[in-house]
Amino acid sequence: MTAALTSNPLFQRLSETQRERVTFTLDGQPLEALAGDTVMTALLTHGMVLRHSDFSGAARAGFCLMGACQDCWVGSESGERYQACCTFIQPGMRLLTQRDATT
Repeated sequence: MTAALTSNPLFQRLSETQRERVTFTLDGQPLEALAGDTVMTALLTHGMVLRHSDFSGAARAGFCLMGACQDCWVGSESGERYQACCTFIQPGMRLLTQRDATT
């Protein structure tokens, strides 16, 4: 399962829309975020799901948004894991919403 990209994303950007654009890849699909966005913001401005639970497969979109609950972990193609609510998006990041996702 991969994060569902949608034309009706969970997060809607209301301000600071003039920040520098940053490109990244999510499950093999190139996307853009704004410099200063967290990984969570970058993903949820494009979709309704951050990842799927390793245990139940249920859709997850984060919980506490401050790094306490450990519910927003995402991975990278090179094997790193990031807590999405506390990690800033970096140019060229190649993110996966599931540890076993392939491109």
